Amino acid sequence: MTAAAENKPFLKIGNLTKKFGDFTALDDVSLEVFESEFVCFLGPSGCGKTTLLRAIAGLDIQTYGTIEQNGTDVSNLPPAERDFGIVFQSYALFPNLTVKKNVAYGLENRKLPKDQIIARVTELLELVGLPDQGDKHPAQLSGGQQQRVALARAMATSPGLLLLDEPLSALDAKVRVHLRSEIKDLQRRLGVTTIMVTHDQEEALTMADRIVVMDDGVIEQIGTPEEIYGKPATAFVADFIGTMNFVPGTVENDGVVKMGGSELHCDTKGHQTGAPITVAIRPEDINAQDLSDSDNIIEAEIKHLEFLGSFYRADLGGDVFSNYEIRADFSINLVRRKEIKVGSMVPVRFPPQFIQLYAGTEG
Repeated sequence: MTAAAENKPFLKIGNLTKKFGDFTALDDVSLEVFESEFVCFLGPSGCGKTTLLRAIAGLDIQTYGTIEQNGTDVSNLPPAERDFGIVFQSYALFPNLTVKKNVAYGLENRKLPKDQIIARVTELLELVGLPDQGDKHPAQLSGGQQQRVALARAMATSPGLLLLDEPLSALDAKVRVHLRSEIKDLQRRLGVTTIMVTHDQEEALTMADRIVVMDDGVIEQIGTPEEIYGKPATAFVADFIGTMNFVPGTVENDGVVKMGGSELHCDTKGHQTGAPITVAIRPEDINAQDLSDSDNIIEAEIKHLEFLGSFYRADLGGDVFSNYEIRADFSINLVRRKEIKVGSMVPVRFPPQFIQLYAGTEG
């Protein structure tokens, strides 16, 4: 259970708006972050996620709205008077200083005794796995090592809040995957409340306790990775997170929608009879194996098969799908057992519990 379930907010953002001239980068954003949580701000470039992080840090003061941290209003305080550590995308290490000196920078500014600084730097370099790199300069380190130094420096003063601005985007894929698990493990051990900005949905899904999905300066949805992926609140979230099929349809009556020439049973709550809707379902939720339930079964033609290692992705055709691109993911064993190939006719089921409906036609 995360702290969100039981504690009062550690960070409280109320009706935050940020304008740059006539451009609104943040539009009435409200959000609560709880102690020891790992929260990811996720969204495409220009959605406002970095602006929101910079407002929390005091690097870009909001036009309107309030920010409270640990019960204190910090809305108009300069960065130096706020309790946070920050890691930038570029690491921003001092190239002329050794690793030890980089990590010690904030401690020296606070005029701590030299022996305390040495002990803290030694502890942090051990913590991030760089105990023998203290006398090197940043240019002598790999990208992953530089990122660890940046993390150690951000944590040196034991801040109440850790802010990470796309901290892994400059690294190659293999290092990125390894380091994200290290960062999450470090955050858990230290218990520091952490906010990370990312445009990488996989990073957000694997690292966050909760994800804040943003677009055009507003929050589209806040939820756990499972909620965001399994129950996307809007068509934007559904499209941005993972792969989703979208097909225009209409609500026939309570509990029934029409998609192409077929009727599907699903939850239509919130949508009026006759209303145009978008039917959405993920490729892995289209079932070609357990067809014991007769509801929502459609005969499909396999138009294309793409081998993706652990599964095949199939493009479905046929009368219902002739005007739309529908993809389904089938296991290798299923494809072999049923001898599915291009041109095969395969009955597929759209399980009602996995069908999402959105107002209007997005597909």
